[in-house]
Amino acid sequence: MKVPLLDLQAQYATIREEVRKAIDEVCESQLFILGPQVQGLEAEIAAYCGTKHAIGVSSGSDALILALMARNIGPGDEVITTPFTFFATAGAISRVGAKPVFVDIEPKTFNIDPAAVKAAITRQTKAIIPVDLFGQVCEIERIMEIARERDLFVIQDSAQTIGGTHHGKKSGQFAQITTFSFFPSKNLGGFGDGGMVVTDDDALAEQCRILRVHGSKPKYYHHVIGGNFRLDALQAAVLRVKLKHLDAWSQKRRRNAAYYDCRFVGTPVVTPAILNYNESIYNQYTIRIGNGKRDAIESALKARGIGCEIYYPVPLHLQKCFAYLERKAGDFPHSEAAAKEVLSIPIYPELTQAQMDAVAAAVLESV
Repeated sequence: MKVPLLDLQAQYATIREEVRKAIDEVCESQLFILGPQVQGLEAEIAAYCGTKHAIGVSSGSDALILALMARNIGPGDEVITTPFTFFATAGAISRVGAKPVFVDIEPKTFNIDPAAVKAAITRQTKAIIPVDLFGQVCEIERIMEIARERDLFVIQDSAQTIGGTHHGKKSGQFAQITTFSFFPSKNLGGFGDGGMVVTDDDALAEQCRILRVHGSKPKYYHHVIGGNFRLDALQAAVLRVKLKHLDAWSQKRRRNAAYYDCRFVGTPVVTPAILNYNESIYNQYTIRIGNGKRDAIESALKARGIGCEIYYPVPLHLQKCFAYLERKAGDFPHSEAAAKEVLSIPIYPELTQAQMDAVAAAVLESV
């Protein structure tokens, strides 16, 4: 049986009429940039996350850039982050002219190690960007304690974890700014790019709103230089429909994860380690396979039509574009080991029992 890594067509079939109605409303209004749909989504995301402000932006990557710009972080500044994440996290730091400072991850959760963060702080450190990887919130409370001690700004990159909780509180309620991505493959995904910045800080929220429209307030009057970071109304309309279903979809992902957890007990497959005070939304279900077997298993699954993906095959400190940082293989052993051992398998909510059985059987026959 062939099983895709993600089946957005199956998701769309369950909400087709809702989505088409929402898109038609935008088309009838002919209001495509920001406007009532974006304002509605912003209010709903703020209420969902338990924050005062939500600012819709053009992508999760731009949300990170905007957050850095809002605090005037740039040349001469250092920003601590993880090398085991999607490129956008460190790319945003470089885009504003600051220096990414990588520190290693915790090997079980794949999230940034707070102790390593603390050890990396220098006089040039201005901010920390921890990432909530694969749907599980990082040790954000510990990181916030470190940041308060040293008066550092924290941007929580929660691109993969909208709705995930830490000690009962949703992502968005911890850092000065939290960023989300609505890339189509995310649990809350649009029909194209989109993102969101959430914060409780009135001044930061206002600065983000100004910066997303080229730094203008009022229109055509520019006191700062911003960017074109606006969210499209069509994306907002689709996301407002999907937001109503998000918690139910997340619960189904947790159900599917529990099934895999049981199937892989007592096997060489290492299942995701979710901390007992976290609730993951399983943006990915990422297993670990050691002894150099991961690549062979990936090939075997794909040969059988079982979707799988490596997130991420090359840690950021070993990417060619960051060679100027002068980091080398062996500097961050946990990140490097993860890159050689991780493999994500289908976890989306519309999976049938037969599909999950096929995925689990294919993995177990390959290890």
